[in-house]
Amino acid sequence: MGECFALVATRGEGGVSANWQSVSDASLGDGDVTVRITHSTINYKDGLILTGRFPGLLRYPIVPGIDFAGEVIASHDSGLAPGDRVILNGWGCGERRPGGYAQRARVPAEWLIKCPPQFTTAQAMAIGTAGYTAMLSVLALEDHGITPDRGDVLVTGAAGGVGSVAVALLHRLGYRVIASTGRPEEADYLRSLGASEIIARADLSEPASPLSKERWAGAVDVAGSHTLANVLSMTAYGGCVAATGLAHGLDLPASVAPFILRGVTLAGIDSVMAPRAQRVRAWARLATDLDLAKLAEMTVTRPLLDVVELAPEILAGKVRGRIVFDVP
Repeated sequence: MGECFALVATRGEGGVSANWQSVSDASLGDGDVTVRITHSTINYKDGLILTGRFPGLLRYPIVPGIDFAGEVIASHDSGLAPGDRVILNGWGCGERRPGGYAQRARVPAEWLIKCPPQFTTAQAMAIGTAGYTAMLSVLALEDHGITPDRGDVLVTGAAGGVGSVAVALLHRLGYRVIASTGRPEEADYLRSLGASEIIARADLSEPASPLSKERWAGAVDVAGSHTLANVLSMTAYGGCVAATGLAHGLDLPASVAPFILRGVTLAGIDSVMAPRAQRVRAWARLATDLDLAKLAEMTVTRPLLDVVELAPEILAGKVRGRIVFDVP
């Protein structure tokens, strides 16, 4: 196949820059399946990588993009054939090996999930790692017995990617959803996705008390730091909090009181290296539980090269919902 085009991020004295350039197929990485990428998306981690703020051991140059969807064009695996529509989320793509901001990718077959027939590849990337993470979070709440009759569920960072999908999923499943956001102008948007109550991000941003009044049975948190500490302190007896992100910090200045006095569970959600069975379960549930009209409402399609200007915006919390990139 020779060469393809990719967005290559490099680090220089002036910081990180990214340019659309021709790369050899040999540089796509190892794997037994080659995919023609049709769509990708942007996540918080992509923003960190494109701005040089990623805290991991990242080596530049790199083709970013932790997600992609497309069509198999060559396969040495019996489970995948040319023409199959596939999805990739994580596995170190876009951070330790070439990612989804390219026309093609080569990866191990076990990293790929067949795209559910309910979704186009564009819709699969409207979901992306953010939506897949939201579904993993909902599954964690369910697995810990947090059913709609137990009480409200809080979603922090609700206007972002993970938050938007989480609100829509929880509402569809019958939960009463409380949405926390730092953008009061997004209140109508969040209500349209299914939020019953909106609270300000500032309400959860100050140092937390060891225990506060019980306000919710469960939560999906994208923030960490003081936000997560406050969420835990307000979680009801036997509740569960799914921790998915670090938008406010890696630290957790919390007390053990919610865990030992209320039996609260803190469930860590890892989307990057999650086992295949867990991924298949999450995508199967997305196919049945996500309202595609709500997905369309939260999604905007942009050209791939717009990712450079969007990277600092997603880190600043200015990106609403989900963005899909058409790969040219």
